[in-house]
Amino acid sequence: MNRIENAFKNKPIFMPYFPLGYPDLDTSIDVIEALAQNGADLIEVGLSFSDPLADGPVIQKATQVALEKGITIKKSLAAVAELRKRGVTIPFILMGYFNPMLAYGLEKFVHDAREAGADGFIIPDLPLEEAGEFQTLVGDLPLIQMLAPTSPNARMESIARHAKGFIYLVSVTGVTGARTTISDGLGDLINRVREHAKQSVPVCVGFGIGTPEQARQVGVLADGVIVGSACVKTIGESQDPIEAARKFAKNFRDALR
Repeated sequence: MNRIENAFKNKPIFMPYFPLGYPDLDTSIDVIEALAQNGADLIEVGLSFSDPLADGPVIQKATQVALEKGITIKKSLAAVAELRKRGVTIPFILMGYFNPMLAYGLEKFVHDAREAGADGFIIPDLPLEEAGEFQTLVGDLPLIQMLAPTSPNARMESIARHAKGFIYLVSVTGVTGARTTISDGLGDLINRVREHAKQSVPVCVGFGIGTPEQARQVGVLADGVIVGSACVKTIGESQDPIEAARKFAKNFRDALR
């Protein structure tokens, strides 16, 4: 059983996002390790890019700081390898944009990511229709597709039918960032996706989840809860990012369990 399948044995899972290189590379590695040790079931590991079109101001600012501090794809993959050396075994999904991967060289990027210990990829600006070459290169590693409330039924069916790993369901329209309430129609949206998906493919919900209570509400409906901006903001603003990561993971884990 691969690491992603294993993570979904106990649903709903908690999946925080954190970018490598923020507030600096060494701290980000320690933060991700702390998240993994204190309740995260799977981590969306951010690869910084200068034009992160799907991200809101919190993540944009964090990834800009990471870039200014010198983060690169090569350093990011070395950081993933370091986390594996430290004994972190939960799945890592690399979340990044296509241009830096192209610049690195797609075949080399996939090879090096696999060697480092990555379990899959999320590439918001690589639509399914243009992902053939990348999917051929990744083989058994899933390229996680995103669905939104605005996705037409035909597209939802196509993406859900071909999904591997899990489906990333964007709960709201717009960019990433915590919201004050959970969408009233979220349950219906999840059911629509599940009607199209293979029974074995979990549905995880992200965008807009900012508190443990919101995570608990979403966890009743979905197989997993993705928390990005709130995680980055809480940890990034703390005087002790590692301790903040520990508490953040424990609070969300407790809410979901």
